[in-house]
Amino acid sequence: MTDRSSRPHHSPNRTSTDVEALVVALRREHKIGPVRLAVRAGIAPSTAHAILRHHGVPVLAACDRATGEPVRRYERQHPGELVHVDVKKLGRIPDGGGHQVLGRAEGRPHTGINGHTPASRATNLPEQHI
Repeated sequence: MTDRSSRPHHSPNRTSTDVEALVVALRREHKIGPVRLAVRAGIAPSTAHAILRHHGVPVLAACDRATGEPVRRYERQHPGELVHVDVKKLGRIPDGGGHQVLGRAEGRPHTGINGHTPASRATNLPEQHI
C-alpha cells in the first residue's frame, strides 16, 4: 500500500486559463476588486477571488493606490534592532501665550519607535542629541 494523491485526474468545470489571465490582467490594469472583476469576466465573485489568490495577487487593501504594488512592511527579529527616532524642535511662541505661559518653552520632544514591537517612547530633552 502506497500513498496516492487524492487530486482528481481531470476537472471538467475548471476555469479556463484564458479567463484566469483575463481576471489577472483586469486586476493589474484597473485595480478593482473581485466583485467588479467577476462582472467584467462573466464569472462568480468567489471564482474571481480564488483566481487572484491562486496567482498570488494581494488584496487591494495591501496595495499602494497609486502604483498598485504591494506595500512593503518589515518587522525586525529582535527588540532594539531597528529604532525610529524623531526629534521635533518646538516652534517659537509669541510672548504671553502657549508653552511660555506653562513653562514648557525649552526642550525638544524625542519620539522613539521600536521596529520589533509596537512599543514607543516619548521624552522631552533639552538637547537635540540623544
